[in-house]
Amino acid sequence: MGWEADLFGVLDDLEQQAEAMYDAERAPELADRSRAEYQQVPLATRLMSSVGREVTLHVTGLGVLAGRLDRVAHDWCLVAGPTGDWILPLAAVAAVDGASDRAVPQVAWSPLARLGLGSALRRLADAGERCVLHRLDGARHDGALRRVGQDFVEIVVGEPPHVTLVAFTALAAVQSR
Repeated sequence: MGWEADLFGVLDDLEQQAEAMYDAERAPELADRSRAEYQQVPLATRLMSSVGREVTLHVTGLGVLAGRLDRVAHDWCLVAGPTGDWILPLAAVAAVDGASDRAVPQVAWSPLARLGLGSALRRLADAGERCVLHRLDGARHDGALRRVGQDFVEIVVGEPPHVTLVAFTALAAVQSR
């Protein structure tokens, strides 16, 4: 019986060594898979998990904006700050501080979160509220939104009043008071 116990001991040892070698070989593969999966995570899903949090956003053409993240959609977010509410196209957001470490996949979002930037601007236009359109180049348009097209918004500005068209791709932020 002594040689059988020695044989089983050797076999157990070999099995443990094989498992350790398998785990060592698999670790880089698992890390690669994790990186590959994470590269599929868009900014909007990280921001969705941060709704209700105080965040600081670095916005192209505007600078730093701090406030409570109130709403997120696939291409815009709403931030409540001390100087009013801000609608920000995500394309203008360069960096975010204070975001959650988690992400909420888009399949778990409310249907309202699937509405585009145009829908948010239409609400402002329907309310007739004065706002400031901040462009990526730093220019501003202060007035009332009139109508919203597929990829632009009309704002009534100046004296005498006239209509200016602003492309969504040029928007850094929309500030309502």
